[in-house]
Parts: sequence; C-alpha cells; structure tokens
Amino acid sequence: MKKILSFIIFINLIAFTKAQDCLLEQPPVQDLVQDYANILSESEEQELRQALLAFNDSVSNQILIVTVTDLCGYDKAEFTYTLGQNWGVGQDGKDNGIVVMVKPKEIDGRGEAFIAPGYGLEGALPDAIAKRIVENEMIPSFKNQDYYEGIANAVVTIMEITGGEYTADEYAKGSFKKMIFPLLIVILMFGLVFFIKFKQARRYAHTNNLGFWAAWALLNSSGRSHGGSWSNFSSGSGSFGGGSSFGGFGGGSFGGGGAGGSW
Repeated sequence: MKKILSFIIFINLIAFTKAQDCLLEQPPVQDLVQDYANILSESEEQELRQALLAFNDSVSNQILIVTVTDLCGYDKAEFTYTLGQNWGVGQDGKDNGIVVMVKPKEIDGRGEAFIAPGYGLEGALPDAIAKRIVENEMIPSFKNQDYYEGIANAVVTIMEITGGEYTADEYAKGSFKKMIFPLLIVILMFGLVFFIKFKQARRYAHTNNLGFWAAWALLNSSGRSHGGSWSNFSSGSGSFGGGSSFGGFGGGSFGGGGAGGSW
C-alpha cells in the first residue's frame, strides 16, 4: 500500500513539475505581443504592437497579448493571471497590467480566451465586463477563424474603458459609439509623435538657451537637421522615432480577477 501511495505521489510530482516547466518564462526581449501560437501575420502583430506601445506611453497601462497552444494543465484563468504575475505585467505599485490570452481551437479541442487585469485595474475592468468583451468582441470573430479581428476588437474596447473614453457601465449598456481600430492607432500615433516633438523642442530650447516656441519653430522648419524627422517610425522593431520603445514590464501584480470563455 505504501509503495502504491509513494508511486501516486511521485507521478503527481512529475506532472506538477512538467506544468511548471510548461509555463512560459519571461522572454529575454520583452514585448507586448507574444504570438506563440502563430495565429497572427507579421503586419498584424506590428499593428497591434504599435497601438499597445502608444497606449502604454500615453496612459501607462500595459496590455500584453499572448497566444499559446498549451495551457500546461492549468485552467485558462489560472494560466493567464499566473503568467501576468510571473512576468510582472504593469507597473510596481500601480499594478496596471492586463493580459489578453488566446488559445486557438484545434480539431480535437476547444478554443480558450481569457482577460486578466492586474490589481489596480480590477475596478475599471470588472469580471462581468471582461466576460462581455470575450463573448461579444472576441469569440464571434474567433469562430470565423479571424483571430486578429477578435483580438483587435477586444484591445480597442479595453483601451477605451481603461483609458477613460467611457465607463464599464456604459459599455455594459451599449451606450457608446465604438472606435474602429485603425482610427485608434492613428490617434495614438499622432499623440505619441506630438509628445516626442514636445520633448525634443524643450530639450533643444534648454541646450541652446532659447524660448520654447522659438525652438519649436526652428525644429519644425529644419526637420531632419535637428535630431531627425519627427515622424520617423522604425518599422518592424516596435519602436518609434525619437527613441521611444517598450521599456519592459515593471513588476505589476495580479490577484486572480478577470473572465474568459470557450468556443
């Protein structure tokens, strides 16, 4: 009997160790889009990445998109918030990270999706709203094998709610006019470009003992002769002109909130 019990404990320990090994470790190069399931094209990844980076720079909330083919024996909820906790998505003290996890449907299984907000965003993005986003914005597109559309719809909605465009209650009541994803990207990019221009003008004014508006006018008129073009985005790298890039996850914490769905 003792041998049988020891064998059962041994098997469970092996299974637990494998589950721990299966959980994704924080990648050496941190990125806001991690498509391990290869369900997005390069251009789709880049479009999402640019929007998430601009949102992070302007609002400071970090949204991580991660797609996987294996939940490592965990349920979708535990997998998602454990990954967010282990990677430290969000900022330490603010806990303002959100993980959007997608496991695509395979022939012999179900598709899974889950949205997990950090501690600091559980009030702005309550479980009931996360559930609505998964069911209304993601799964209908996923059923048509359009993973990009479903993820983009969810990301836009999360940005608008946590960025203050409208409240969770307004989303629940449907009393808002949803922005289309390309328009949101354009707005965020222009906002980021203006922010970069502002910082460059202020630095140039300080260095050359000029007034701010004089420096602004000089830089606008000279363009590339002072620090490069304002709108020089670095394609394919997830970074923007003026040195803006993702600085990495900041140590945010997750408490198990969020919601998901299957199809």
